[in-house]
Amino acid sequence: MNNLNLGAGISHGAMRIIDAMVRGLAALGVPPNVLTTIGVMINVGCCVLFGFGEFFWAGIVLIVANIFDMLDGSVARLTGNVTKFGGFLDSSLDRLSDMVAFLGIIIFYAGNNSQKSLLYVTLAGVAMIGSVLVSYSTARSEALGVRANVGFLQRPERIVLLIIGALSTWDWSSDFFLFNRMPQVLWVLAVGSIWTFIHRMIHIWKEFKQLEDGTANT
Repeated sequence: MNNLNLGAGISHGAMRIIDAMVRGLAALGVPPNVLTTIGVMINVGCCVLFGFGEFFWAGIVLIVANIFDMLDGSVARLTGNVTKFGGFLDSSLDRLSDMVAFLGIIIFYAGNNSQKSLLYVTLAGVAMIGSVLVSYSTARSEALGVRANVGFLQRPERIVLLIIGALSTWDWSSDFFLFNRMPQVLWVLAVGSIWTFIHRMIHIWKEFKQLEDGTANT
């Protein structure tokens, strides 16, 4: 029970900090689209750090980037500045943010260093493709009137996994079992993203079939 209370307290404290940041940014009149753009620029920095093998610091930067990702929508809602273009921009740059993180990992594992691995390059590439397919299938199905937020590896889960893999990787020479977990994370991301995409495709097919059958019976 104490652990539950501690977890709830941490979550409540974090939300209070984020709410204060949202109110402050709204008071300063910072446009939500500017926050979205700053977030993706920080993610580009994350890509560079991954590419140079600075995985731990890439994880820290990834956390900061996703704080901005949470702030833009909240600021837009608080200020009443929710626009269709803002939603489009946020969704589009989210895809870019996903891809540049994986690009940095691919560059590192493809580079001339002791960690070079064709397997890890392939896993990162498959994970990148899977993440884009998952996001695109959702956006496309929702545009056609069907919600498809199903599957166990959605964007928040993918980001958390990347952060875990990055933060565990700060001493390449260590054999400690909790260190350097990015390869295992890439396996989960690659397999999980493709499986989530397949799950969504089946779900979307069933939803459209149900809609078509309902239309045919009326």
